[in-house]
Amino acid sequence: MYDDFALPENHAADGGRVDTGACHYRGLRSLAHIDDARSDVRSFGLDWSVPDVPEATARDAQERVRQRLVQKGWKLTHQGDRAGATFRELGFRFEDPVGGDMVDVQWNDLTTTLFISVYAPCGQVPAEFVEYDWSEADWHPKKPSAGL
Repeated sequence: MYDDFALPENHAADGGRVDTGACHYRGLRSLAHIDDARSDVRSFGLDWSVPDVPEATARDAQERVRQRLVQKGWKLTHQGDRAGATFRELGFRFEDPVGGDMVDVQWNDLTTTLFISVYAPCGQVPAEFVEYDWSEADWHPKKPSAGL
């Protein structure tokens, strides 16, 4: 995803933030496990941003990502371009119709920051995965990470 933005070298992303979420049993099994989160399944959210991105650069980067997501068969679920008397925002949300992964991209003229959020719904995690040992510093946009 980061590579698809193809931002100039002088626009570096922050280290990002990774969040995980609980996933619960479904179907009849959920009756035996009311409010019990599964330990083998987690949701993942990844947020990162790039400060000081001029509007033209942000528009170009967003268009490259938009084209890539459409090419992969993702569906536009929200077009977030809007303007008011004192602000202008550019953005969108795409969803993978197969896996349910989502990508949100936003830019606004007040902060000139490009914001990117990627969300993966409940999925199986490796047996050795320990949520609280997974340092946020282990992920950076320049490093490949779980296909996000």
